[in-house]
Amino acid sequence: MSNDRYLSGREAAAELGVKLPTLYAYVSRGLIRSELVGGTGRNRRYRAEDIRKLKERKEQRREPSRLTQNALHWGTPVMESAITLIADGRLYYRGRDAVALSKSHTLEQVAELIWTGRLPEGESAIFGSASDALVLHSRVVNEVSRELAPVETFGVSLQLAAVEDAMAYDLRPRAVACTGARILRLLAATAVGGGSAETGVARTLQQGWVPNEPQAATLLDAALVLCADHELNVSSFTTRCVASADATLYAATLAGLCALSGVKHGGNTERVEAFLKEVGTAARAREVMSDRLRRGESIPGFGHPLYPEGDPRGRALLEAAAAAYSASSAVELASAVAGAASELIGERPTVDFGLVILSLALGLPAGGALALFALGRTVGWIGHTTEQYQSGRIIRPRARYIGEQPLDQ
Repeated sequence: MSNDRYLSGREAAAELGVKLPTLYAYVSRGLIRSELVGGTGRNRRYRAEDIRKLKERKEQRREPSRLTQNALHWGTPVMESAITLIADGRLYYRGRDAVALSKSHTLEQVAELIWTGRLPEGESAIFGSASDALVLHSRVVNEVSRELAPVETFGVSLQLAAVEDAMAYDLRPRAVACTGARILRLLAATAVGGGSAETGVARTLQQGWVPNEPQAATLLDAALVLCADHELNVSSFTTRCVASADATLYAATLAGLCALSGVKHGGNTERVEAFLKEVGTAARAREVMSDRLRRGESIPGFGHPLYPEGDPRGRALLEAAAAAYSASSAVELASAVAGAASELIGERPTVDFGLVILSLALGLPAGGALALFALGRTVGWIGHTTEQYQSGRIIRPRARYIGEQPLDQ
């Protein structure tokens, strides 16, 4: 199928192997979205994404084995969760729009929503009652890991804290939430090299990273909320696998952190950083991107399979950065690069691009974008771990063997 976002009527019908009247029937039943070309007349174009999904469903009915074959690759849902919904280009946490939450609630409040289903309007009771003792481990980590990037110290910190936190073996939902609060505070203090996170994760980061800009805490909180969860991404699925064996929340979080570091996941922020460094200035955006395309290289930070019309998280982060730091060279660079990407490849910025631009605008330390991603996503990992504990089931899929058959003896 074409990679274009839309297909003509004849292209769509041919892709589905049906006649035009059948295509129109699919549209009338709400199975395929269409829109007028140019806003007037009778010519319409049809969403390629909807055509693809409908074609997959038809193929699965004819050959059920294909369902499991493709399920692990942006395919049919394989697991139930009440945490996150991605639909019609928007992201929801337990039915509430994530972008709206990022503008009205703190990470701690959203964490309680994701973990328990309740959205507190005041201070989160879970964080209010969590012990701060384990934050002391961040000072130890700061002494032994001075040369590491923030996200690299997270793993060391988690392993040190896990040794002493006996309460983490209590896997009941309320206890898991309290352990989660301790972990978030620990990681926030670790990111800035020690101290207490009783003031809140975002404020802790602001005081440690950009102490002279108190207004930055609001932007950091928004970024953390937008990163909190994203359904069954590779790191969240990894945490569920680990949790299904009844490993502690520290182990599950550490596993998620390892998965997040990959360049096809959160580690993609480092590719975006390198790309923007290559661009350098807004004036060079189109030239550098054209050269990359000519060499067959990708443009990192643009286009997401789940958001054909653009990642709402990336858009929200760029808008927030532009509103708070309109004179920043990073904001100017973001505008030029995003404009060139739209023109050259027809794609919009992702959350990775937004995190890097925010990091540049705020002047965060090296690795700050990935650290923000990891801290925010820890909330989702804890939510998925809690769900998995409650299910009581171990995740143990079977493999379809394609190797050499047993030899006759």
